[in-house]
Amino acid sequence: MRALVSMFVAVSMAVLPHAAWSQEPPLRIGILEDQSGPYADVSGQGSVAAAQMAVADFGPVLGRKVEILTADHMNKADAGVAIAKRWIDVDGVEMITGLGNTAVALAVRGVTSSSGKVDIVTGSGSSDFTGKACTPTSFHWVYDSFGLAKTIGTATIRSGADSFFMIAADYAFGTAMSRDGSRFAEAAGGKSMGRIRVPLNTSDYSSFIIQAQGSGAKAIMLAIAGQDLINFIKQAHEFHVNENGQKLASFVTFINDIHALGLDVVQGLLSSEAFYWDLNDDTRAFGKRFLAVRKKMPNSMQAGVYSAVKHYLTAVQAAGTTDGKAVAAKMRELPVNDFMTTNGKVREDGRMLRELYLFQAKTPAESKGEWDVMKPIQKLSGEEAFRPLSESECPLIKAAQAKN
Repeated sequence: MRALVSMFVAVSMAVLPHAAWSQEPPLRIGILEDQSGPYADVSGQGSVAAAQMAVADFGPVLGRKVEILTADHMNKADAGVAIAKRWIDVDGVEMITGLGNTAVALAVRGVTSSSGKVDIVTGSGSSDFTGKACTPTSFHWVYDSFGLAKTIGTATIRSGADSFFMIAADYAFGTAMSRDGSRFAEAAGGKSMGRIRVPLNTSDYSSFIIQAQGSGAKAIMLAIAGQDLINFIKQAHEFHVNENGQKLASFVTFINDIHALGLDVVQGLLSSEAFYWDLNDDTRAFGKRFLAVRKKMPNSMQAGVYSAVKHYLTAVQAAGTTDGKAVAAKMRELPVNDFMTTNGKVREDGRMLRELYLFQAKTPAESKGEWDVMKPIQKLSGEEAFRPLSESECPLIKAAQAKN
């Protein structure tokens, strides 16, 4: 009996280390967002919650548990780079998404690209992500400055506001949005009456508003976002901008912003979005789930994180590997299907072609509930909304065109 017990113990000791060794490590995804600054409400923990919902819905991949890591880049490119390097080199992160703040996202893309890892930008808007900054393992998933500018710039001018004054955030996204917005507004027959760059986290916009009013422009176009946008619209309301006949048109406005401002202040604002919770039964179902978790409705960036994580995991499963280039190829090959996308296509340059909507903030009388704040006015297909490949500055596209 003692011999049998000794033999059993010996076999167990031999098997346990092998079982521990053979167990697959978790597949890790990093959500890198502003968690404490001006974009925390429109991305932040809402993006983390959306990613966790996608992972819970999808389940294990290739026999591996999926884990979400999160960090705050604090809107600093060097902080984002340090986090990305640690995640990839130490923690084994295979994909990074979120990446609100264009400067941070561009810097992190240098890390993921050189490491052969996937990045999916859902929170930044510069069209350069699928232009000169595109790579074989990178994607742009929700909106970009070209698409938003085409929707807002053109529609605002066609509404009768045939002159505009541009107010843009003084960093990469604001530069790109201002550039593309002015292009489409002028193409639609609009006349530029001036442009101002404003620093991130500006608290007092009074001097900028006075300049915009003094320009005589019929519309003030806003290439700012997050808490900065909220502060500007509040102060513009105090200066009676709308009452004095100037329209406000924002390139990047989320449901969070409109809800925070209140319809009394923001009614009539034109904006463009890729998602709204009340568009159809599928969006309403996701919105209800998200509301139960976060006590607020999701915006397009947060919905986009769910979509990006789900499609990435689908591609990993189909590719049978987490190798960045193999997964990226599958992401481009497979159609995208989720509550905000039906048979979506991912282009060679990494652009996820999705519909963009022109929305108008409702009046208090039109609203039927706390989160019933927007109404769709117009819809553009992905092919209509985003920069055509014939105008692409993406090195991958240029190389393919050179071969042909």
